[in-house]
Amino acid sequence: MKIITDQEKINEVLTRGVEKIYPSREELEKVLLSGKKLRIYNGIDPTGKLHIGHSVVLKKLRQFQDLGHEVIVLIGDFTARIGDPTDKSATRKKLTKAQVEKNAFDYKELIGKILDLKKANVKFLHNEEWTNKLKPEDMLELASNFTVSRLLERDMFQNRLKEGREIYLHEFLYPVFQAYDSVTMDVDMEIGGNDQTFNMLAGRTLMKKMKNKEKFVLTTKLLTDPSGKKMGKTEGNMINLDEVAKEMYGKIMSWPDELISVGFEICSNVPAVEVEKIKKELAENKINPRDIKMRLAYEITRIYHGEKKAALAQEYFIKTVQKKEVPEEIRVEEVAQDKMTILQLVIATRLSLSNGLARRLIWGGGIKYDGEVIRDINTGVTITKEGKILQKGKREFVKVVKK
Repeated sequence: MKIITDQEKINEVLTRGVEKIYPSREELEKVLLSGKKLRIYNGIDPTGKLHIGHSVVLKKLRQFQDLGHEVIVLIGDFTARIGDPTDKSATRKKLTKAQVEKNAFDYKELIGKILDLKKANVKFLHNEEWTNKLKPEDMLELASNFTVSRLLERDMFQNRLKEGREIYLHEFLYPVFQAYDSVTMDVDMEIGGNDQTFNMLAGRTLMKKMKNKEKFVLTTKLLTDPSGKKMGKTEGNMINLDEVAKEMYGKIMSWPDELISVGFEICSNVPAVEVEKIKKELAENKINPRDIKMRLAYEITRIYHGEKKAALAQEYFIKTVQKKEVPEEIRVEEVAQDKMTILQLVIATRLSLSNGLARRLIWGGGIKYDGEVIRDINTGVTITKEGKILQKGKREFVKVVKK
């Protein structure tokens, strides 16, 4: 493929959603303008479902793909079984090979909504292919390139030491194995969220020592809540890329207003010029945050579900949340009993998959039955042949009917 060296396009790639570039933006820009074809990768450990945080980095990878560079999605099926200690106050639970494979089964399909898989300049690799071939002497050689003092500099390790928590040897090895990925694939650049800076720079160090080669590192901004915590699996506020359209739209609408600007910048395909205009108008209170958030929810939902489903999701939100109406088409659940506790009913209708979550939903006022909020988990409810509406939150409805 022809390498595109258009200054304006390169400028957007190097600025939109970018936190930092190592060794510098100027050096990377010089290489991109030269027309040299780069091999660029992003690694994803299948520790769970792909979520909108992953999409930020994948969208950046797509920009480089569109410039004609070779892009690699590395499925970390080996490193996922170690568990990246980044930002973790305790050791991750180790995953089995079967769990990792189950987590990754739909990754390629979902990633295909962001990257252009029809083009020849994209490939998927798995680090299990080479890491499992390492012998003890290879491991010793790799480990000799890193010092304990350098690995201990990581904030979460320092915090654990202060709190008297354990640090396990395999956690030390995680950045070593990630660094080895860069060397094995002989990449020119790695892209990841700014929380991955330490691991990506470890690869830069190993590349210099083993191949005497420069490796660029580009870190992207994170989608963080107002407290500064990133949105993801650990925080429990993630939006999975396989969410149904109405759930994806509704969850974005639940974001705090502070996320609107960065959401447009790193999660949408809205042109950069328009994004800057939106940021300016928000800062000057010239637009209603609710209205522009609806635009954001629509734009993001459209990427993963298309125009039609995004429009239907918006209609559903307006009807159920803004107008507080019950949607015309809702799931119907038949129940054999005449009476149940509200807790039993929530579980029976699959509005919650666990008793613990169901209890918290009810205690928090998140459940309505026949139009009334119920906060006592032991409250008895009657099931009729005509059916009554069971509602979870603002957007999820089930019609409960006696069998």
